[in-house]
Amino acid sequence: MALKITQNQGIYEIKGSIVAENVNSLRRHCEQLLFNKEKVVLCLDKVTKIDNSSVHALNSIFKKAVKNNKIFYVIGQQNQKVRNAFGKVSYVLRSDNL
Repeated sequence: MALKITQNQGIYEIKGSIVAENVNSLRRHCEQLLFNKEKVVLCLDKVTKIDNSSVHALNSIFKKAVKNNKIFYVIGQQNQKVRNAFGKVSYVLRSDNL
């Protein structure tokens, strides 16, 4: 399934697979959002697959946002695949109840 990003009440919902083939597109999209906004929230509840390169990319975006005094949340702890993929970098994930 292709990656689909939609905005719903200020939260960017990701649907589909976040894998090496599309993670650079997601990275560019997030970096552009962070350039124009102070806060970006990604919801991964509807992600069907996520690989290590994607976790690494989201962690990198998180660190860059913090360095630039921006807020970058990733929610999706309800999704078992997401929770398992983040493992040791689970600090990137926030509670789904913002």
